[in-house]
Amino acid sequence: MHQKLIPALTAISLILCQSELATAADETVVEVPRHPPARKSAPKDSSMQLVQPAAPNASVAQNRTAKPRCGEVVVTALLASGSEPISLTCSIRLSSANVITHPLVFEGSGASGSLLDCNGATLDVSAGRSRKEKTAIVVRSRRTGSGTWDAPSGVTVRNCKIKGFVRVYGLGENANGEAMRLSSHNAHHTAFAQASAPKDVRVENVAFDAPGGIPFYVGPGVTGAALVDTRIGGTSTSVAVYLDAESANNNISNNLFTIATEKRELIAIDGSARNRITNNVFGQAENGGIYLYRNCGEGGVIRHQEPQYNQIIGNTFRYRSLYFLKPAVWLNSRNGKRNYCFKDPAFPFGSSASNLDLARHNVVRGNKLQGGPRDLIRNDDPTNDIGGNVAIVGR
Repeated sequence: MHQKLIPALTAISLILCQSELATAADETVVEVPRHPPARKSAPKDSSMQLVQPAAPNASVAQNRTAKPRCGEVVVTALLASGSEPISLTCSIRLSSANVITHPLVFEGSGASGSLLDCNGATLDVSAGRSRKEKTAIVVRSRRTGSGTWDAPSGVTVRNCKIKGFVRVYGLGENANGEAMRLSSHNAHHTAFAQASAPKDVRVENVAFDAPGGIPFYVGPGVTGAALVDTRIGGTSTSVAVYLDAESANNNISNNLFTIATEKRELIAIDGSARNRITNNVFGQAENGGIYLYRNCGEGGVIRHQEPQYNQIIGNTFRYRSLYFLKPAVWLNSRNGKRNYCFKDPAFPFGSSASNLDLARHNVVRGNKLQGGPRDLIRNDDPTNDIGGNVAIVGR
């Protein structure tokens, strides 16, 4: 364990607020015709600014009240050709024949309760030249004039074919931005990041065809997100699902992962806690299954939350090769073995005080290792509950 020098510094003040939990229904969803009137203009997406709000309730909403249906102007813009981002603060049901080429943005509390039911339609932004242009759906917080962060909750996306990525975030697209860096100097950073981020975002019954990137990215501080009953295919130069720093209480369940990663694991739990990863099938686990770690000091940002109290239960990891197999589950996979671990400033908390991953109190039970030995579950901390995992001969 590496201890850093700890100067006395003034803490950043946090503004705390509360967001409402949403409840579910589809009665107000508008049905989109198969042949809408053509129109080129589309509402422009406003770029995210850096901001700050308060601590949210991390519990997952079980019921959601859908936002009123989208108006004709929004529907026409959505179905027109083009690649301009479109902001949605309403609910819509598409036709299975629809192909949407616009990135869709759910921003701020005004988007809370929005429901996108693709009904088999395709969201295709795979022609984009950058990762941002290939992001089909963004659910993000918005900076207000007073400097607080206005976060959406209860956004639902279902029954879609997505040729692109989905990204959910608050203070920043990832944990390395300036808002995250400044907030991380405060002892209450985790609560602030969670208050600033979307919650209870649900993606269900979706088919991903990832065009060389991370299909589902849960950004810093996001709570209560769910990816369920979904097929994750395509390719990724990174991982398939990323649970970023200070996020918590997310649910990755009943999914089929057929995606091929270039060299990394399928799910990264990076300083994220109290998540449930259950009953998934990982069809190509050769590069690794689920890794728990904490990116100490990356981007000069202090990582506060440890990857603890996660449940990894009832999953199947399939190995097609007998050689050079990487772990199905690896707790404490990094433990300070990165050169950026010393780039965060000296404070008496988080990765500033220790570069270790500190993946403790996690449960890894009832998982099947198909084609691989039981020692592909790697653990070095006695507080983790490991048991009932079985190796199955054959592929």
